[in-house]
Amino acid sequence: MSQLFSRRSALTAAAAMATAAAVPAHAAATTPAGPLLPTGKQLRISSGRQSLVVAEVGAALRSWTVDGRELLLSHAADSMGDSHLGKILLPWVDRIDGGKYTFGGAKHETPISEHWNNCAIHGLMGFLPWRVTRHERDRLVLSYLLHPQYGYPFTLRFQVEYVLSRAGLRVSVTATNAGRTAAPLSSGYHPYFRVSPTIDSATLMLAADTRLTLNDRLIPTGRAPVAGTPEDYRTPKLIGATKIDACYTDLLRPRHDTAVAALTSPEGHTIELWVDDSHKFLLVYTDEYPEGRPPRTGIAIEPVTSAPNAFNSGDGLIVLEPGKSYTGFWGVRTNLL
Repeated sequence: MSQLFSRRSALTAAAAMATAAAVPAHAAATTPAGPLLPTGKQLRISSGRQSLVVAEVGAALRSWTVDGRELLLSHAADSMGDSHLGKILLPWVDRIDGGKYTFGGAKHETPISEHWNNCAIHGLMGFLPWRVTRHERDRLVLSYLLHPQYGYPFTLRFQVEYVLSRAGLRVSVTATNAGRTAAPLSSGYHPYFRVSPTIDSATLMLAADTRLTLNDRLIPTGRAPVAGTPEDYRTPKLIGATKIDACYTDLLRPRHDTAVAALTSPEGHTIELWVDDSHKFLLVYTDEYPEGRPPRTGIAIEPVTSAPNAFNSGDGLIVLEPGKSYTGFWGVRTNLL
């Protein structure tokens, strides 16, 4: 089956599971009359010439503009979107092979949300309504308490913070184990960056020495150096017609704010992405199979803390003991500022 079916079915299955889990008992008494936006409330912050819109559902990055110029590939507020545009990835990133893993001596099985390759993809938080805990002019904080469920019987508190400044956008994610047993965790984000008319005319830089080798189901099988291969983007080069669906690691970052990825349009407009030390991997995907819009008008460059299938391989897996927290940072900046 094609990845077109994969990405559409993943969204449909994940949304259905999230909806069933997220509706509170008092919803009928508190929900306003009339239709609701699929993405929930639209939460805006601004700084100087920048404006950011975060959707309540999935704490998703829906829009980032400078002087009205949209830098993200996104979707309308009245659309659910596709391809996990701008979604937060918690409590795991990318795929769990077969939806099955063993942790702490116990076997777990979470529902399959990507049926073409029999995987559970992108965690549980992408279609849940997050709660606003702080909303200032240039700062937004949202939170969510994830209760135990079949396949992930752990209790975690999540908080995400967005801050705009003259340096661009900074995002932080904090996860706290509120349960009584250790919990497995990986954390990430799924932003897509826009290039008009397509990414074919853009140049890409990825400051990474190594890529993960993947099987035909996109599960890692090993590692390989990028030097001397077409996958080497350490020096910026034209994307052209190249299709990318890859995971990079051994990131090169002499300073904490060093760009590990950069995307430059034909006009010279550049977006740079930086990460902290906890984000050891970059997932990169050229937008090949969108729904209802032209392909390859953007590219996903995803900062993540672990490799795909880390719940089985342990590659980058975070183990949170009861009462302990993880906090990670990443951000983007642009020469348009």
